[in-house]
This record gives sequence, C-alpha cells and structure tokens, in this order.
Amino acid sequence: MAFAIALGILLGLFFPSWAVRIFTTFNGLFGNFLGFIIPLLILGLVAPGIAELGKGAGRLLMITVALAYGFTLFSGFFTYFTCNLVYPPLLQNASSITVDNASTAALTAPFFEVEMPPLMGVMTALLLAFTLGLGMAMIEGNALRNMMHDFRDIINKVIVGVIIPILPIFIFGIFLEMTAAGKVASILGVFIKIIVVIFAMTIVLLLIQFCFAGIVGKQNPLKALKNMLSAYLTALGTQSSAATIPVTLAQTIKNKVPENIASFVIPLCATIHLSGSTLKIVACTLAIVMTGGMDVGFAQYAGFICMLGIAMVAAPGVPGGAIMASIGIIQSILGFNQEAIGLMIALYIAMDSFGTACNVTGDGAIAIIVDKIAKSSKTLDLNGG
Repeated sequence: MAFAIALGILLGLFFPSWAVRIFTTFNGLFGNFLGFIIPLLILGLVAPGIAELGKGAGRLLMITVALAYGFTLFSGFFTYFTCNLVYPPLLQNASSITVDNASTAALTAPFFEVEMPPLMGVMTALLLAFTLGLGMAMIEGNALRNMMHDFRDIINKVIVGVIIPILPIFIFGIFLEMTAAGKVASILGVFIKIIVVIFAMTIVLLLIQFCFAGIVGKQNPLKALKNMLSAYLTALGTQSSAATIPVTLAQTIKNKVPENIASFVIPLCATIHLSGSTLKIVACTLAIVMTGGMDVGFAQYAGFICMLGIAMVAAPGVPGGAIMASIGIIQSILGFNQEAIGLMIALYIAMDSFGTACNVTGDGAIAIIVDKIAKSSKTLDLNGG
C-alpha cells in the first residue's frame, strides 16, 4: 500500500492527462463495484456473526461479549473526544484531504462509466442482517445458518481474492489524481500527523485498559501489559488477530488467567474485540470530516460509534478486514463519497498493524476481567453458566 501511494505521487508529477484518466476510469468502475458489493458484504458478514454469538458458553459468553463491546465503545468515544481536542490546532491550516473534482474535472474525468446499482440500500442490508442473525440464533434449524455460512465464505473470497488485491491499484489511482491536481503535498502532511496521533492514542488506550483490568483482577497493570508485549510484536508482523491467537493465548496464561478461561476468551475476542481498529476508523473519519468542512455533529458520531462496535463483530480476520466491514456505515451515517472512502482505506491499511496489535493486546485485559468475574460468580463452567 505504501508503494502504491509513493508510485502514484511519483508518476502523477509527469503522467499526461490521458494516462491519469485511464486510472480514474478504473477507479470509477471499482468504486461502483464497491457500492454494489457493500450491502452484500454487510449481509454476508454481520448475519452469521450475530447468529454465532447466540450459541456456546451461555452466561460467560455474554459477559465476554459485553466487555468486548464496552471496550470498543470506550475506544470510539475516547478517540472522538481526544481528536476533537488535538485535531483543531494540528490541522488548523490543512486543506481538505479530498480532491475538488470540479476543479480537475477536465483533467481527470473518466473515459466512461458503468452503473452498478446495489440490490439494496446499506441500512436495508443492516436491518436484514440483524433480523436474520438474531433469528438464526433463536431457532433450532440449521438450513438457513448453513446457507449464510456458505454466503459468508463467498463474501470472504471476494474480499481476499478480489477487493484486497485490487486496492493497491485503487489507492495508486487516487494519489495519481491528487498529484495531478497539485494537492498531494498538503495531503501527505495531514497523513503523517494523523498516523502519529493514532499511534500515541493506541498506547494510551492500552494503558487505560490494563489499569482497569489490573484494578478488577488485582494485578500489576504494567507487569500484565509487559507480559502481552510478545503478542503485540507478533501482531505488528502478522497484521492478523487470528494468526496471533497462539501467542496471545500463551501470554494471557502468563498473566495468571486459567487455561480454560484464556482458551475461551482469546479466540472469541480475536473476532469480536477490535478497540484498536475502532480507534483508527474514528480518528481517520474525523480527520476527513474536519478538513473537508463536513457537518457531522456529536449525536451523529455517537450513533456511528455504536454501530461500528456491532460491525466490528463481522470483521474478517484478514489484513484490512475491519475497514471493509465498516465501509457501509461510514457511507450511510457519515455520508462519505467514493473518494473519501478510498482515502479511508489508504489511511487505515497504511497503519493496519498498529490497530491489530492494540486489538490483540487488549484481549489479554479482557481475559483478566472475565477470569475475575467468573471466579466471583462461580461461572467457571463454560458450557452453560
């Protein structure tokens, strides 16, 4: 992704307008395809994800889900209020990090467009996914559940086999167009500032999470966080919560969490707890909103953060999976257009490892809390509570 950004900037300095238009044409087609696939992506990921939360470990499952969602909500609101304090002076003189299409229309207009209307709206897809997910969790039959699992497999194949491989070309085209429009210098300056702020916030967030876990579990929070360092470093390399599970599990057990609790909480949280990913998404969207002069109030953002916590349950365990699962609500609630979504993806994936490392490290804090609650309420039986 970094190579695609750098190449787009370099070639944008001397590419003729007809060459730029080739890539804007491609971006238009790919952007329309994303618009078509997003409702299907929401339906295919969210419905099975919600259904699977209705099975399994009873009371302990609900405790873990509630903690994961609570951590995610805290991350979102912590990021919102922090960025509202930090961004105004930091981005005071920054121009919008989206391209003014009107000013560059003649230079970068696509050669042609192909309409790809979605089968349903984003909100319709969300409501249908919630209805089907909750329904599948309550009924005994497996026919619909098996069908939705197959559908989820198809959507995951589309993400891994089509969308993720094409994204570098899409990002290349965005930065090629920006360079041709003469805006790339100011945009890169904003990108660097955002990345530094996000990295600092992930460290602060982990300290808060482990201080809370230390108080509840009566452990030294700094020692517990230090024990999770191997998981943090592994996640930086793998960029995948799922791939880091063995290391996260081993380090969690070092924090005096019983193996049966850790073996339950860590794999589950690898799917449903994405505080770091939520932090990045909220921080990046706020930067685009503020520099673009968009009118998005607190009430709108509060709804966005609450919905984002639910969407994170559906995030595939692949690099960039969280942003793909959240594109629909970014569009429907915040009103981002195709170009803003492209910038979101570029910003997110450029620092994907930071968010993943924050996610898996925070899983260890949740495990400490769950262990304490389980012991206090005698819910060590993972098969019913």
